[in-house]
Amino acid sequence: MPTPQEFINSADAEFHSTIDHLKREYSRLQVGRASPALVEDIPVEVYGAKQPLKGLASISIPDAHTMAIQPWDKSSLASIEKALTAANLGLNPVNEGHLIRLNMPPMTEERRLELVKRVGQLAEDAKISIRNARGTAHSAFKQLEDKDEITEDVRRLSEKHLQEKVDESNKMIEELSKKKEQEVMTI
Repeated sequence: MPTPQEFINSADAEFHSTIDHLKREYSRLQVGRASPALVEDIPVEVYGAKQPLKGLASISIPDAHTMAIQPWDKSSLASIEKALTAANLGLNPVNEGHLIRLNMPPMTEERRLELVKRVGQLAEDAKISIRNARGTAHSAFKQLEDKDEITEDVRRLSEKHLQEKVDESNKMIEELSKKKEQEVMTI
């Protein structure tokens, strides 16, 4: 029979997974600076199958506002260009025959404010995910208590330990969110 600690560990693993997901989502936000994270996971159809862009080309950053994508196989250049256009990033790929160049447009104040809202929404989604995982663990504790497998004191102690992990995760989400907001608003 699972113990309260196993439910706490399971919830904690879900908390870490949520935070990792949030970090990935934040890295994909276009903040006016070139970043490989913006394009590396875009699916590209080549050789009859879809593959992530990072598996087909090297992605380099020659300067803060330019990204160069150089395929290892020149025949996949057109497919990569098509995938970048279809990804709807708001960027126009420039095919130079041997590589594709993406130029990051300067950020407008309006776009910065939109991104700050998006940062807040992603943080709120992460907090909701953490609340849901906490709720699942609370239900498990209650079931164990109802079946007389744990005492009320053990349930309360388990809930207290779980809440400490929840608070720690929420604090990390807040820190990530503030850091990303500052990055977005920095000109």
